[in-house]
Amino acid sequence: MRGDDGVVLITGGAGFVGCNVAADLLAGGRRVRVLDDLSRPGVRANLDWLRRTYGDRVEAVVADIAGTERLHEVLEDVDAVYHFAAQVAVTTSLERPDLDFRTNLLGTFRLLEALRGMKRPANLVFASTNKVYGDLAHLPLREERRRYVSFEVPAVDETQALELHTPYGCSKGGAEQYVLDYSRTFGIPATALRMSCIYGPHQCGTEDQGWVAHFLIRALAGRPIQIYGDGKQVRDILFVDDLVAAQRAALAHMARLRGRAWNVGGGIANGVSLLEVLELIAEVTGERPEARFQAPRPGDQKFYVSDCSAFSAVTGWSPAVSPAEGVARLCRWLCDQRRLAAEPDRAKTAAGGA
Repeated sequence: MRGDDGVVLITGGAGFVGCNVAADLLAGGRRVRVLDDLSRPGVRANLDWLRRTYGDRVEAVVADIAGTERLHEVLEDVDAVYHFAAQVAVTTSLERPDLDFRTNLLGTFRLLEALRGMKRPANLVFASTNKVYGDLAHLPLREERRRYVSFEVPAVDETQALELHTPYGCSKGGAEQYVLDYSRTFGIPATALRMSCIYGPHQCGTEDQGWVAHFLIRALAGRPIQIYGDGKQVRDILFVDDLVAAQRAALAHMARLRGRAWNVGGGIANGVSLLEVLELIAEVTGERPEARFQAPRPGDQKFYVSDCSAFSAVTGWSPAVSPAEGVARLCRWLCDQRRLAAEPDRAKTAAGGA
């Protein structure tokens, strides 16, 4: 990074990842400008929490990144940008590919153009996705009792060819390529991190996005969990604190990372199947959640584990939180949120309210 006196802009900064990155920066003394349209359920609560915790060092701009005419103004005094604003659900992209295109591709393009207009463009870290690799159906897999095992390619590295499946994969993959080309062509200091399955506090957790949190939320409420496929599909889950450290490292090492995309995920050590996550939930809640199975969704990967060795070699970063520890920490946070949400109701009942 070029210094620590400028503003850090976080697009989608009220979302799950953006909120956690913002908190890390604010705790370190940085000023943060959040750009978010607050359209996703739960994100307004994240922004309120940031404001309560860090006061006037948090500036909020409520706007749609693809529609606002204020991007040049928003970038004033900014020396670094984390770009998380996106439509993040595959199923939503299948239902409304126009909205997916508008937010993910057009929104990124407009941000890049605004950066290009700066006298000294800010550093940019773009949140890409492992979905740019497609369904990886060519990987030879062995089916075991609780998981699929890839016996020729234990982890996917950046030499894997891009294969953009679903409108979501196309929009994020296209946006990633624009980011990398603007770095090469126009000299914008930018890099892309192809993120795996991230989980942790401040995640709303839906079937489409944030599935680890979604599983826990359903389990804590005593409700069944819908699984698409047989549950043996494997993901390398990454606790959000580890992702925040990776995002911090990306800015610190921008000179060596710029112009390229890098895998950032849990890696082989954190590769778990959906069925194995249900077992981890049972360990922390004391009860195995009920699972119901449906047909797989389009473009779903039976196996995806990130090979992050290239990023680690440049930055020294590696994940520190195991799936067991991460699921337990997320469970404690969710339980705390349930308790806090119940307190006003208890107070009302004690006071004779309805």
